[in-house]
Amino acid sequence: MKKIAVLTSGGDAPGMNAAIRAVVRTGLERGWEVFGVKLGFAGLIEGNINPMYDRSVSEIMQRAGTILGSARCQEFMEIEGRAKALQYLEENGIEALVVIGGNGSQTGSYALTQMGFPVVGIASTIDNDLYGSEMTIGVDSALNVALEAIDRLKVTASSHKRAFLIEVMGRHCGYIALMTGIAGGAEAIVLPEVETNPEELAAEILKAREKGKAHAIIVVAEGARYNAEELSHYFKLNRDKLGFDLRVSILGHIQRGGTPTLFDRMLATRFGAAATECLDRGEDGVLVGLGRGEIITTPLAEVVSNQKKLDLSLLHMNRALAR
Repeated sequence: MKKIAVLTSGGDAPGMNAAIRAVVRTGLERGWEVFGVKLGFAGLIEGNINPMYDRSVSEIMQRAGTILGSARCQEFMEIEGRAKALQYLEENGIEALVVIGGNGSQTGSYALTQMGFPVVGIASTIDNDLYGSEMTIGVDSALNVALEAIDRLKVTASSHKRAFLIEVMGRHCGYIALMTGIAGGAEAIVLPEVETNPEELAAEILKAREKGKAHAIIVVAEGARYNAEELSHYFKLNRDKLGFDLRVSILGHIQRGGTPTLFDRMLATRFGAAATECLDRGEDGVLVGLGRGEIITTPLAEVVSNQKKLDLSLLHMNRALAR
């Protein structure tokens, strides 16, 4: 191995920069040339590939987002687009690629391996829905941002005796909603994985009011069957069923930003170092992830063909706790 490249793809996540830094510096330590690909797979197709050095990754661990940037790329989904990407890699003499990203990114990684090019994936997505890793880069930071917002809104809700619908990220996976809802003491949590009946939800909140609660917090994943906007519309039409004045707060992309936590910096650093270790020993076509506290690798073929499941027993636990 003499030359490798690294890119970030999909949604940005706090800690991505720490992973880039680890890949670059451990690669250089092995005597390799390391290149950075700007704007993910789109940059790969355009040949936006530049050499990286020790100083290229100075002072980036504390920064959110990704210094390499990310972009959607419909062209890469076609074999002609991937062939163009491989052509640029070959022209630059690059022998392997490290891809930092989530489900869509690792599907792209697997597609390249199917065309014979060595790729190692690094698990990174704030949704924590990627098969092959118990925790992914960015999750801890996103959870803490969302939890802080919930804690602040809970104070306001209690002061004014209101209910708050708080929408967090999670188009297909309710992990953020579930964890922040439990940790934030929510009266109800609404997930994409579980069918929600607005009338039954209202009955739960009304019961909380009748028990003497001064407020109610409902945490909703954006991808739930009834999102915050739809639930708000229902509750406003049926205020008597809720028992509280209602306010809505949509946290949105604020959860992606902010300084990465210590956990995410360390996880990303370990993942980045492990990725170059994989390439050094000739292991590719795998995802670097976390399993029982240890760094593990999972074949990309398994990653793209399996779906990570949410532990719904925690939702039932929260129903018992929200008394």
